[in-house]
Amino acid sequence: MMERPDEDFEEDELELYEHHRILVDKGQSLVRIDKFLTEKVANATRNKVQHAIDTGAVLVNGQPTKSNYKIKPLDEIKVLLEKPPRDTEVVAENIPLDIIYEDEDLLVVNKPAGMVVHPAHGNWSGTLVNGLVYHFQNLPEMKGNTGRPGLVHRIDKDTSGLLVIAKSEVAMTGLASQFFHHTIDRTYLALVWGEPESDAGTIRGHIGRSAKDRKVMDVFPDGSQGKHAITHWKVLKRLRYVSLVQCNLETGRTHQIRAHMKFLGHPLFNDAMYGGDKIRKGTQFAKYKTFVANCFELMPRQALHAMSLGFIHPMTKEKMYFESPLPQDFLAVLEKWESYVQHE
Repeated sequence: MMERPDEDFEEDELELYEHHRILVDKGQSLVRIDKFLTEKVANATRNKVQHAIDTGAVLVNGQPTKSNYKIKPLDEIKVLLEKPPRDTEVVAENIPLDIIYEDEDLLVVNKPAGMVVHPAHGNWSGTLVNGLVYHFQNLPEMKGNTGRPGLVHRIDKDTSGLLVIAKSEVAMTGLASQFFHHTIDRTYLALVWGEPESDAGTIRGHIGRSAKDRKVMDVFPDGSQGKHAITHWKVLKRLRYVSLVQCNLETGRTHQIRAHMKFLGHPLFNDAMYGGDKIRKGTQFAKYKTFVANCFELMPRQALHAMSLGFIHPMTKEKMYFESPLPQDFLAVLEKWESYVQHE
């Protein structure tokens, strides 16, 4: 049985959506939060509330809580869920798309960094999907993925690079099958902190949500939590304090490269979510700190680019392969590092 498509969409920006916000009254007596929410939230049961609390989806004053917590006057309670509190209608917008290939069944798009792939909480417009529904009529949708026409995989907002889009039901089914069976060739370029000890390797470690922050993914090498994930990597260039690394995905989990490289001890350069937005390697000299700050400013995102994409065309059975050159911000930062270590 094929797993739900969105469970295997690689590098997706994990997000939870606020469905309820309750400010506890001044005169509220002390009562367990699970009992309080069961009474306050429509259609809530004690089991559902306790499960939400256990998974970190209920926050009290911005922090996860426990079922036996007794609420206090003026506590702020938020309930977060995975589905946005909104319908799935997508508004068509005339957004220019960088289409590098197109035929009757599919197209390949080069997504710029900063563009959200599909509408979601906080980004209901200006997304790739808003542009797709403007330029193309009757794009198919995968079951369980309503509101995301044409999508068979995703890359997150601040990752640049290639995406394949299905224009027909047959193409969607064929491409989804290839992603499910991990036969899609996907190569990423990443600038990471430090120099790995080896020139190449494979990271095997389940990926699941962090108990401390549900937007961040942790690696569980013992397989106790999360989903099976494999990343193959090799160093392309060593620059003393950073390295240019090629990553090939065998699986496609949320934030896979970002989480796996952090687990390896080499977080992506300027990846704020995974600790790469601080100096992780190098000197304490003011000149060096200024240089790194300038690089962060030049590339205000994680240094990750979906460089190539290879798959079998669902209709013609021809092997398709596409490449996207490094975008200007990534290229500029790489050149600055090359110059810095050469002249240091």
